Amino acid sequence: MKLWNHYHTPQTVDEALALLRQYAGQARIVAGGTDLLIEGRAEQHPPHEALVDITSIPELVTIQQDGDWLVIGAGVTHAQIVKSALVQQAAACLVESCGVVGGPQVRNVATLGGNVAHALPAGDGTVSLVALDAQAEVILNGERRWLPIQDLYLGPAKSRLDPSRDLLLRFRLSRATSGQASAFNRVMRPQGVALPVLGCATWVQLNAERTHYVSARICIAPVGPTPSRAVVAEAVLAGQPVSEDTLRSAVAAAQESLHPRTSKYRATHEYRHELIAVLLRRTLTTAVERACTPAAV
Repeated sequence: MKLWNHYHTPQTVDEALALLRQYAGQARIVAGGTDLLIEGRAEQHPPHEALVDITSIPELVTIQQDGDWLVIGAGVTHAQIVKSALVQQAAACLVESCGVVGGPQVRNVATLGGNVAHALPAGDGTVSLVALDAQAEVILNGERRWLPIQDLYLGPAKSRLDPSRDLLLRFRLSRATSGQASAFNRVMRPQGVALPVLGCATWVQLNAERTHYVSARICIAPVGPTPSRAVVAEAVLAGQPVSEDTLRSAVAAAQESLHPRTSKYRATHEYRHELIAVLLRRTLTTAVERACTPAAV
């Protein structure tokens, strides 16, 4: 089955944009293609006029430090993130979430940008990016700018970016400093279904004595049409001692404020409600342990 008529590998962002303009909405951006090609076969639509492969553009496929930022190209694969010492030092939860995407073959080609561009609220990489308060560099309506990662999501599989006109370039997040750490965990259906029942990424900042939470960021998904922060639970943690009582209060706040629905593809509301407690307890405990360890991430 023919899925495209023309295939281009631009070497710069400007070349990619010129190609999108040339095809006037009839071209699609592609990187790993793990979602796009499956969708093309399943939907039986006419072939795309052109695919514009962004994986030969250097700034989109590199991981680098930029001052206090860690910058990750949208075309970086999940496997690259898992192997990157820079990401391991700056964002442990992102390494953990990218490490459970698909199987090894998928991780070798699937990209972090593709995970975000498809705007699925259960994307493992997305859950960690939200907890890390990441920003995305985009070219949207011809303007290059940085946006909060959550601003790219309009609904399930509905992105603010038009893949025939706009570009997702890079992500940036603050590098972890002393007393900061993160963790990710998830529960998923059997491999034949390969759908996350629920995933949780947690980031914490502890005080100098490591006795109290200064702040926390938590993303538990999917519990709504777009990935979002568990702000009620975060507020419960702020300024409170690192203790079992505080942990119980945060778990209770998360369960009271988050309402995952029953899904025939994932699990019942009741089961996913219980998983909120399990996953938040796991990730918060691990993040605190890492924050208390010298050079933790």
